[in-house]
Amino acid sequence: MAPKIVTVIGATGAQGKGVVAAFISNPAYKVRAITRNTTGAAALALVASGAEVVQADIESPASLSAAFAGSSIIFGVTNFFEPFAAHQSPTKAMDIELQQGINIANAAAAVPELEHYIWSTLPNGMAISNGKYLVPHFEAKNKIDAYIRTQLPALLEKTTFLWITWYHSNYGFPMFKPYFIETAGKYIQLANYAPETPIVTIGDVSVNIAPFVKAIVAQPEKTTKGKIVLGATETRGANEMLQTWAGIKGVQAQMVGVDSKTFYEVWPLWAEEMGIMMELWEEYGEKSWTDKEAEIVTAKELGIEGQFQSLEEGFKTLEI
Repeated sequence: MAPKIVTVIGATGAQGKGVVAAFISNPAYKVRAITRNTTGAAALALVASGAEVVQADIESPASLSAAFAGSSIIFGVTNFFEPFAAHQSPTKAMDIELQQGINIANAAAAVPELEHYIWSTLPNGMAISNGKYLVPHFEAKNKIDAYIRTQLPALLEKTTFLWITWYHSNYGFPMFKPYFIETAGKYIQLANYAPETPIVTIGDVSVNIAPFVKAIVAQPEKTTKGKIVLGATETRGANEMLQTWAGIKGVQAQMVGVDSKTFYEVWPLWAEEMGIMMELWEEYGEKSWTDKEAEIVTAKELGIEGQFQSLEEGFKTLEI
């Protein structure tokens, strides 16, 4: 029997690398890695690993259709932060991401051989907060979710919505990064959220996404038909996470609370985008990762607990 084609959008990114790693050594699958630059170092490394590397652009429906041909499994992901950085506008970034996600979904829906579509997305902050918190990097993904659910019923039957939680590497973002203050002799992390704010995390996503996607593909009866898989390995309070990082690095660290206006002024635009998310998490806690209608499947229900790299292990090699 010919191996099934697993096509991975964003194969050189953090999530995509982990999905490639999940299947590249399994002879039952052939990995097709989608990238815009097929001659870059990351793409050449994929070729060396045994992946087929194909050029496509998620803003080009025709290129996606060609790249998806014959795929049994497709992993779809968009990157809000690329257009956000390019245009310095959350509204523009949401518009671009929405169209990208629709392009991917439409192209996937047109593949006759498709058995499973795994779509990387996030919870609906507006629905959870009754309209209080619009988190820009959630919002377009939520509209893409709705498009699949309402406009592509045949694709929905084959779809798993995979919620990817907090990356440990988010500590590299300026508004989350702990900064060394020489006079204090410690690292300081400014925060517009309480120390006990729960952060639901996947840790190192490039490592820990693999058990999820393998289980999703192996157990379609548990994960398809529009169900949500919560891509989380553990939950830490915000200060608990900071102290975990500090302990691994052998340093002292302290959270310093500031009001949201001040937080936003320190890192204009970017801190507001992330600060709104943190306000949502502080107010709604673990309810921030719930859905009023769809079934949510956890790592425990997939039988993959214990297969993940710990947050501590991830922090050991994280350079920020």
